[in-house]
Amino acid sequence: MTFKTFKIFNYSTSVAGALFPNPIFTASGCAGSGKELVHFFPLSDLGAIVTKSIMVKPRSGRATPRMAETPSGMLNSIGLQGPGIDLFLENDIPWLREQGARIIVSIAGETVEDYAVLARKLKAVQGISALEVNISCPNVENRGQVFACNPETASEAIAAVRRNIGGELPIIAKLSPDVTDITAIAMSVVDAGADALALINTLLGMVIDTNTMVPKLSQRTGGLSGPAIRPIAVRAIYQVRAALPDIPIVGMGGVASGRDAFELVLAGANAISVGTATFGNPRAAILIKNELEEICLARGFDSFQEAISYAHRVEQ
Repeated sequence: MTFKTFKIFNYSTSVAGALFPNPIFTASGCAGSGKELVHFFPLSDLGAIVTKSIMVKPRSGRATPRMAETPSGMLNSIGLQGPGIDLFLENDIPWLREQGARIIVSIAGETVEDYAVLARKLKAVQGISALEVNISCPNVENRGQVFACNPETASEAIAAVRRNIGGELPIIAKLSPDVTDITAIAMSVVDAGADALALINTLLGMVIDTNTMVPKLSQRTGGLSGPAIRPIAVRAIYQVRAALPDIPIVGMGGVASGRDAFELVLAGANAISVGTATFGNPRAAILIKNELEEICLARGFDSFQEAISYAHRVEQ
């Protein structure tokens, strides 16, 4: 009698000292706090749930229409709709803990002080693995300039979080690709106290209805996501990994399959967030998790860690 042997694969990953059993996360904004997904699989099956970016006060979001399909992607202009930090802490965090989910809270603000307030409120909350600091928001104190598009404003927001959170939680700075040199922004936020980076957020885009001859979105512009932006995500991750070889990266942008995720991992991602694909298939993140593991095994890796940044090592 012969027995088939199975290779043991270590699928765990670490992001700035926070350990996760697998590298597949949700992407902020695409599944709320996970309540939409729990009907399809246990949230504990994913590496982490990244919540929708939460702000200090409740927000109703922007007027409709605020979503539009594009070739190989979609535009959204939701406007960070949410309950505000107090109701979020009262309702969402306890629920996520009950589900056994590993929690990464995404925060956003209109001013540097907003980020400071959010950090203070989250500092002592139990059951959070990390903070994702979404700095791809307009800074109302600086004539609407997006925080992440300038090294100084980006570092000010991250520094405010670091001062107020102390060393309690890892800080993941979420960066915008709408910049000339993303490595310069990455270096500025790391110098300001970021422990890891999330690359990339959506790109600013616009579509016009050729029948009505007016923009399809009520606010005219919105964030482009989906497979169309994946090559940009790969490029950004690769460039930042080359410039900052020791900084953990959560990669995202157009991941719709395990092969897509594997490409971002080879470029330098320590974990992968799945977003837009979830709209087409609520089980997308689980399918991608399984496919990525199969691909790593097929390529001869004994652990997920071995695959991270492999494209850089081959070039050397």
